[in-house]
Amino acid sequence: MSSGIPNWRVSGDWFDLCKCGIPCPCNFGQAPTDGECAGILAWHINSGHYGDIHLDDLNFIMVGGFKGNLWNGTVKDMAGGFFIDERSDERQREALQAIFGGKAGGFPAEFAKLISEVRGTEFVPIRFEVAKDLAYWSVDIPGKVVGKAEALSNPMVPPGKRIQTMNSPENMMYTQTGVATWGKAATHEVDAFGFKWNLAGKSSKHIPFEWSGP
Repeated sequence: MSSGIPNWRVSGDWFDLCKCGIPCPCNFGQAPTDGECAGILAWHINSGHYGDIHLDDLNFIMVGGFKGNLWNGTVKDMAGGFFIDERSDERQREALQAIFGGKAGGFPAEFAKLISEVRGTEFVPIRFEVAKDLAYWSVDIPGKVVGKAEALSNPMVPPGKRIQTMNSPENMMYTQTGVATWGKAATHEVDAFGFKWNLAGKSSKHIPFEWSGP
């Protein structure tokens, strides 16, 4: 990475809502259900800094899609647009764009290599919520993005417990100890950056994340 990038670290909650059937095959190193995917990726930073710039309690959202398998080098045509928390000041906005845009190293720099088209960045009000017991997670950007997933369950799952996986490729991508909690989209609508869909009933998962760089 170029000189001038400070030490940084961000950690918090991440979840997606996507086009795949349940469970999303990408979590297991496989191609998407239909060979292509579209969805919402949502991050909330519980604790973070970029040098001396504090990033606590800020949100970053990506909407977009791709074709192929993320894990075997066949991914193509990945396009996306970014939403950044309007509560951020100018220095925080620059830091978030450096981190999530891949310019500050760490895992996001590797992910950014896959993106062939960035359709834009907007600074907007973002409502992000994750239930303490992981019963649900949601994101809302008025007029543009609305998504809510409810944790999967069935009669064999003890009360208060969640259907979870660990040590899969996508878990390890976000944190070395991350556990994926699986859900089903109660609502999943996007109308932004030229993307428009309604994918209620499809796959969702929550994974804690922790990244650092450069």
